[in-house]
Amino acid sequence: MEIIHWRGIVESLLFAAGDEGLTMKQICEVLELDEIMAVQIMKELEEEYKENGNRGITLVQMAGAYQLVTKKEYSPYLKKLVESPHTSTLSQAALETLAIIAYKQPITRMEIEEIRGVKTERPLHTLVGKALIKEVGRVEAAGRAYLYGTTKAFLDYFGLKNIEDLPPLPDQMEEDSVQEEADLFFGRFEDL
Repeated sequence: MEIIHWRGIVESLLFAAGDEGLTMKQICEVLELDEIMAVQIMKELEEEYKENGNRGITLVQMAGAYQLVTKKEYSPYLKKLVESPHTSTLSQAALETLAIIAYKQPITRMEIEEIRGVKTERPLHTLVGKALIKEVGRVEAAGRAYLYGTTKAFLDYFGLKNIEDLPPLPDQMEEDSVQEEADLFFGRFEDL
């Protein structure tokens, strides 16, 4: 008979849930367990994190949801990572994605991927993490996909009062010219 490693399953669920965390009800539903068993698993997982002081993350309960969070004592290292010039540049994929969102917003991930012809999940995460784009709503259709748009930080960086201040895209341009225009405008992000 296979032994189920509930703590490992819960840990992976919490990791996937990210900042939103999981409520006890969600944990019970996903694991198909009663609350007594789920509470016991959460206590064991919490003890496991407390007993091993060398771990970089810990389990907390905030606003009725369980979350995996980094330990406060490691915050100086996290700050260095965020402020590191190496991690602050935007990839070509992120720049392309940003340009598409800026000109086509609000737009879904699938629509961006249709334009780019490749997956766009990582560039979206990067741009959201840098607060250049945000989720601005959901499509009123099956699946309720997120709609993305630019933020005030995007406008501030480019010195724009509003999104209408973006340079117009010519109707008929050769693809090389379009790329050149986009590179000139969004090239300023190379130093982010």
